Amino acid sequence: MGRFADFAAVAKAELPPTPLARTASVFFSLSVLTVLFSTAASEGFLIAALLVYGGAWLREQATLVFPPIKLPLVLFCLATLLSDLGATDRWIGWHAIRKLILFIILALTPSLVRRGRHLAFLYAALFAEAALAAVVGVVQFVRQYLDVRAHHPGEVYFYMTNERIHGFMGHWMNFGGQQMLIFLAMSACLLAKFPPGTRGSPLALARTHPAEASQGSHALAWWVAFCLVATSLVLNFTRGVWLGCAAGVLYIMWRHRRRWLWALPILVVILVAGAPGLLRQRLRSVLHPARDPSISIRFEMWRVGVNMIKHHPWLGVGPDNIPEVYADYLPLGQLPMAGYHGHLHNDYLQLGAERGLPALGAWLWLMGALGWHIRKERNPSAALGWVADAALAGWLSILVEGFFEYNFGTSPVLALFLFVASTPFVAV
Repeated sequence: MGRFADFAAVAKAELPPTPLARTASVFFSLSVLTVLFSTAASEGFLIAALLVYGGAWLREQATLVFPPIKLPLVLFCLATLLSDLGATDRWIGWHAIRKLILFIILALTPSLVRRGRHLAFLYAALFAEAALAAVVGVVQFVRQYLDVRAHHPGEVYFYMTNERIHGFMGHWMNFGGQQMLIFLAMSACLLAKFPPGTRGSPLALARTHPAEASQGSHALAWWVAFCLVATSLVLNFTRGVWLGCAAGVLYIMWRHRRRWLWALPILVVILVAGAPGLLRQRLRSVLHPARDPSISIRFEMWRVGVNMIKHHPWLGVGPDNIPEVYADYLPLGQLPMAGYHGHLHNDYLQLGAERGLPALGAWLWLMGALGWHIRKERNPSAALGWVADAALAGWLSILVEGFFEYNFGTSPVLALFLFVASTPFVAV
C-alpha cells in the first residue's frame, strides 16, 4: 500500500494542478491507454476528456495548446462538410464527419500531458500493450496455420492471407497500422538510447526521470518487446504496412545509425533468402499483380477513383458514398471485381474522389504543415528528444502506406497517429 501511495503521489504531481484539468488529463490518458484494445472505449474517454477540459477552460482558465496547423485543419473540415452537403446520401457521410472529432487529440495531448514523465509513461505503456497484442497475434497465427494445414493443406497461402492476425482489433489493417506506429516509436526510442523504463516496468517511469538510459536485463526486456512487435508485423502479411515500416526505419537509421544504412540491402537479401515459404510467396506476389486479386482489385479501384474525380472535382461523391456509386464509374457493361469496395485503398484518391480536390489539397497542406512543425520541434539533446523522430517516422509511414490503404479513414490508426504526431509539442 505504501508503494502504491508513493506512486499515486508522484502521478498526481505529473498532472495539471487544477481539479477539472487533472480529471480531464486522467480521462485523456485512459483514452490513449485503451486505443490498442477498444476503439469505443478510447473514443468514449476522449469525449469525456474534451467535455471536462471544456469545463476547466470555462471555470479554471485552462488554456488549449494547439500546434500551428489550425488553418489547413479548418479548411479540411469545412471541405468535408461541404462535400457531405452535396452528396447523394448525406446520412452515410455522418460517420466521416463524426470522425473529425479525433483531430482534437492534436490539442489535448500538449494541453493535458504537461510533464515528460507523464508522456514517457504513456509511451512505455503503449510499448508494453503492443507487445501483449503481438503475443496475441502470434498465437492467432499459430492456431490459424495449424487449422489451415489440417483442413486445407493445398491452399495454405490463400487462407493465411485472406484472414490475417488482428490482435485485439477487429481487422488486420487496424492491427497492422497500429503496430507499425508503435514499432517505429520503439525504434526511435531504443536507437536514441532513451529506453522508456529503468526497472523493466512502465510504472517505474513515475519514479525515475525518463532520460536515464536503462541498463542490463530491463533494457533486454524492451528489446524483447520490440522483437515481438516486429514479429507481429511480419506475420500480419500486410505489404503496405511493410513499406510504411521500411520508410520509417530508413528515416530513423539516417538520424541515429547512418553508418548502418549500407548494410540494410545485404540484411534484406539475407532475410528474404532465409524467410519461410509463405513470406517469400507474399513478397513475390508483388511481381505478379495479375495473379493476386488484392492487387488487381486495387487497380480497378484506382481507375474508379480517377473517374470520380473527373466527374466531381469540387465536392466529390460525398464522404463514405463511394460504395453506393462505385459501379457507376466502371466502363459500360463491366461488373465490379469480387471483393471489398467500401473505399479505394488509397488516401489520396479516396479523399479526392469522395470529398473533392479542395479537400485533398487541404489535407496535403495539413499533413505537410504537421510534418514541418514536428521537424522544427526536433531537439535530439532533450530528455525525450526521440519522440520527434518517432512522430516523423510515423508521419512518413502513414504517407507511404497511404498509397495502398485508406489508413487515414481508420479510427484506431488515425487516433494513435494523431497522438504520436502531437507528442513532440509536449516534449518541448
